Amino acid sequence: MPPASRRIRSAAVLGAGTMGAQIAAHLANAGYPVLVLDMSGQVARDGLERAKRLKPDPFFTPDAVGRIQTGGFDADLPLAAEADWIIEAIIEQPDAKRSLVERVDAVRRQGSIVSSNTSGLSIAALSRDRSEDFKRHWLGTHFFNPPRYLPLLELIPTEDTDPGVIATVRDFVDRRLGKNVVMAKDTPGFIANHVALHGLVRIFEALAAGDYTVEEIDAMTGAAIGRPKSATFRTVDIAGLDILVHVAHDLAARLPNGRGAQFHFPPFVEEMLARGWIGEKAGRGFYERRRNDAGETDIWALDPRTMEYRPRRGVQMPSLEATASLPLPERMRKLYSGKDRVAQFFQATLPPSLRYTAEVAPEISYSIDDIDRAMRWGYGWPLGPFELADAIGFGDKPFREAPLGPAGPELEILRGARDRQRVVASNAGASLIDLDDGVLAVSLHSKMNALGGDALNMLQRGVREASQNFAALVVAAEGPHFSAGANLMLLLLEAQEGNWDEIDAMVRSFQRTTLALRYSDVPVVVAPFGMTLGGGCEIVLHGDRVQAAAESYIGLVEVGVGLIPAGGGTKEMLLRLGPKKAFETIGFAKTSACAGDAFGLGYLRSVDAWTMNRDRLEFDAKQEALRRVQDGYQPPIKPTAIPVGGDSVRAALDLGVHLAWRAGRISDHDAVIGRKLSLILSGGALPHAGKLSEDQLLDLEREAFLSLCGEPKTLERIQHTLKTGKTLRN
Repeated sequence: MPPASRRIRSAAVLGAGTMGAQIAAHLANAGYPVLVLDMSGQVARDGLERAKRLKPDPFFTPDAVGRIQTGGFDADLPLAAEADWIIEAIIEQPDAKRSLVERVDAVRRQGSIVSSNTSGLSIAALSRDRSEDFKRHWLGTHFFNPPRYLPLLELIPTEDTDPGVIATVRDFVDRRLGKNVVMAKDTPGFIANHVALHGLVRIFEALAAGDYTVEEIDAMTGAAIGRPKSATFRTVDIAGLDILVHVAHDLAARLPNGRGAQFHFPPFVEEMLARGWIGEKAGRGFYERRRNDAGETDIWALDPRTMEYRPRRGVQMPSLEATASLPLPERMRKLYSGKDRVAQFFQATLPPSLRYTAEVAPEISYSIDDIDRAMRWGYGWPLGPFELADAIGFGDKPFREAPLGPAGPELEILRGARDRQRVVASNAGASLIDLDDGVLAVSLHSKMNALGGDALNMLQRGVREASQNFAALVVAAEGPHFSAGANLMLLLLEAQEGNWDEIDAMVRSFQRTTLALRYSDVPVVVAPFGMTLGGGCEIVLHGDRVQAAAESYIGLVEVGVGLIPAGGGTKEMLLRLGPKKAFETIGFAKTSACAGDAFGLGYLRSVDAWTMNRDRLEFDAKQEALRRVQDGYQPPIKPTAIPVGGDSVRAALDLGVHLAWRAGRISDHDAVIGRKLSLILSGGALPHAGKLSEDQLLDLEREAFLSLCGEPKTLERIQHTLKTGKTLRN
């Protein structure tokens, strides 16, 4: 914890452009008051309004905007003196930044921290001629766009920066803003952009050589090697070719030792710029959308040899398919060492990029670990350049003696425990992992962490193991999402075969699992993140406590596949919200936009908490579990008299269903599902208000679920979702 004199309680962001407004939004997301200044108060307000319209949304919730105050430089810059941290985020022009920094130095209070959000300008040069106190409290903070969603922050101190200031900012952006920090040296482009641009130019050169098409290169540089599916040229179209070339030209102009020549794009790129083919914002770049005669959208791709567009072609590269199921290091080794066109591409593009990165590594970073992490966190690479070099056997000897581990003892503790061989038990769906200090974790790790028999069995075993040999249990998961819910494919197959007893057994097993979590002898803390849907949400609802990642999208979405929550979710929402709100939440499949939003929807309670940094999530969940032990945790008493409204509540809910159906807002099958839901929430076929046990409500859930599994339109919805990933409103 930094000393009180250096704690950050408020911030000022200078510049309301794309980055400035989004940085301010994320500070507001974290609960901090923010002052946003620009050329005038109106310009600042306009920038904030543009940010509110951005997709994806930079704000967690609409009320976060209320933490932001706006103003103009001339009238309101002295107000920045009240901020603990002042962030300069204006246009990437050194003279403009230096001029503003000079004005800030004149008004800031002694001891306040000042930083520049720049993608590669010299931090030391921007603070030249500033006061000594200013220089001690000055550094670079390079946020990656969009700041809410990309975890990387490059922290760039100068020789004058006080080490205590570095520690304060690093701790704040990590814990409070959820950033993964790498320390970069004050060199052009810092780390991530420098390394990425060099590799990108090599790929452009391969395209210019004429041996590969745009589509083929995107097939080789995207999901096939674990990188974002937008790959190379689709990503450039999204970001804007003009911006990319501007950054590369700027970098080339400032690099020493003649290295700038390696950042010049092939001639066809200048021709694209001249024609205005700069990407999505211009309507065409490497790809173009065109309407065909049937009014449908076709994708066309650029042939840089002719500078003409042609219909996008399918890609046939057998080695990509043949290696798709291999672990990524082995996959890359096979792709690189082959003799086909894929191997020739990687043999042409990877060695010069890896060789260059190794050459500049001591100049741009304090460790090769930070270079690998920068590329993982900033560009979504699953392997950093040195990890990749070792995977393909590049170089005379391995670059690292051991795999890249967690960035700190409190980060990625599940991975750290696995590395220390602390796995207690494992199957295809989940593992039990000893987190030390008397805490056991159940870690889900199937595809999308679907909750099939293996995962449920391991959850039940985890409760038993924790009760016998541990003090607390954490329910966690691996991958980008906590859980997409139940195993729909298995459910569909059983329903198509009419195996109702099997489906009944599946639902009973799920209900036993959630009840085991709820009434465990030791505290159970659930740690959701990303998509936490359907059955995944029901796991969350039955934890003693929840420690959610800030980016948690929690929801009971079963109606989208023609079902209702039957793992205790319907029962739990009735207990938390009452019948009307529970019906609305489940019936409209409401899903939280973030963890903060989940409180208002009833998925999280006032006793639950959230973590900004995803890599700290399991550590924070473990600490919460230990606190519950210290507080003298006792299992809750099973409810035996839950109030239900009977026929009057059911009639009111059914009336709402009928009116929505009459108005055309819901389909016939939506109405069927709605009536099943109202039956549960009113307590079944009770003629009047009464009380039911928890088990009786679970029976109603299970009966409704089984009934809906027999509906052809439910099966159509499940099939459609499995095929397309989208919901069908039939």
